[in-house]
Amino acid sequence: MPLAQNVVSLEDMTHESHTGHHHGQGQRHGHDHASGLPEQLDLDAAVFGSYLADVTAWARRLVPASPRTIVDLGAGTGTGSLALAEAFPTAHVVAVDKSTVMLERVRAAAGAAGLGDRVATVQADVDEAWPALGAVDVIWASSSLHEVADPQRVLRDACSALVPGGLMLAVEMDALPRFLPDDVGLGRPGLEARCHEALAQAGWNGYEDWSLPMERAGFDGVERRSFPIRVNPEPTIAVRYAQGFLGRIRSALDGRLSAEDAGALDSLLAGKDPRQLLVRGDLHVVGSRTAWAARRR
Repeated sequence: MPLAQNVVSLEDMTHESHTGHHHGQGQRHGHDHASGLPEQLDLDAAVFGSYLADVTAWARRLVPASPRTIVDLGAGTGTGSLALAEAFPTAHVVAVDKSTVMLERVRAAAGAAGLGDRVATVQADVDEAWPALGAVDVIWASSSLHEVADPQRVLRDACSALVPGGLMLAVEMDALPRFLPDDVGLGRPGLEARCHEALAQAGWNGYEDWSLPMERAGFDGVERRSFPIRVNPEPTIAVRYAQGFLGRIRSALDGRLSAEDAGALDSLLAGKDPRQLLVRGDLHVVGSRTAWAARRR
């Protein structure tokens, strides 16, 4: 759930749960397995995972010493957890999530990567209480902070859990992924832009600039950076990712789009239209993330 109760995420509108995200992995995975959310998160990681190298490199420059314990808050399928374990080879990473399905994915991914001895999982809903994690050196919250009911309280709890000088990093998806050219050959040009505008009007992925809330929670020296992403993934992965994401958009905006735009999306997603996603050669993937970092006073 986003910061304000009337701000709606893409998955809330489809009666599903958090994308994260993005890069996105959050606390509210009520129907995650049935909705195919874990698979969509894994595709998101396969497409956009490269930005994690930039964010974790930034984090390495900010951490004053080799951290011993890192918490991935709202870990999802564990992409961030594994990236953190690889970036900080002496650290023990604790993946925290509400969903047992997500945490099973984390354990499997960590084992497959040879990191099973350094990545642990804790099932917890931080809307209810901060889990007993002991002293923490770094807390990472990627597309999860806006999902909690009271982000200010969670930030205070996170600050209290950190050792003095410990680092908090929050990451948000500040722009929906874009896949299509302006003119897709169906209906009026600008289809994807109009879909994004409709989602914005509905309050998709609403979040604050976390700078002031972090300061109020007891953090010092808040830094903010943007990480634009443009990638050219393997075509099959790009198509699968576009199909999944645009399919969610189509469901989320059912009744909110014009008949022409709804029909154009249906044709893109259909299996028989000659302009459908499966046979297009003009897909690209563009996105953006914003990250905040601050230390406990």
